[in-house]
Amino acid sequence: MPKTVSIIVTGKVQGVFYRQSAKETASLLDITGEVRNMPDGSVHIIATGNHDQLKKLIQWCKQGPPRARVDDVVIKELSLDLFEKFSIVR
Repeated sequence: MPKTVSIIVTGKVQGVFYRQSAKETASLLDITGEVRNMPDGSVHIIATGNHDQLKKLIQWCKQGPPRARVDDVVIKELSLDLFEKFSIVR
């Protein structure tokens, strides 16, 4: 059963291809949603998928791409939001 979560990632996560890598990872996992840089330097992901898919994405978020340094990952369940694909919001 699909669900939607908000994932806020803090640390050195901007300027290290975090959004692009998150999009590639989500696409491999068949997760839909979006990712954007936030003014405070964090990255915000809204992702829709099943429990196992989201669990794998959250695990990836805790590492991020090679040049990232992840300090914290905050997850909050949202009401179901259906997206057509996973996209980067600029």
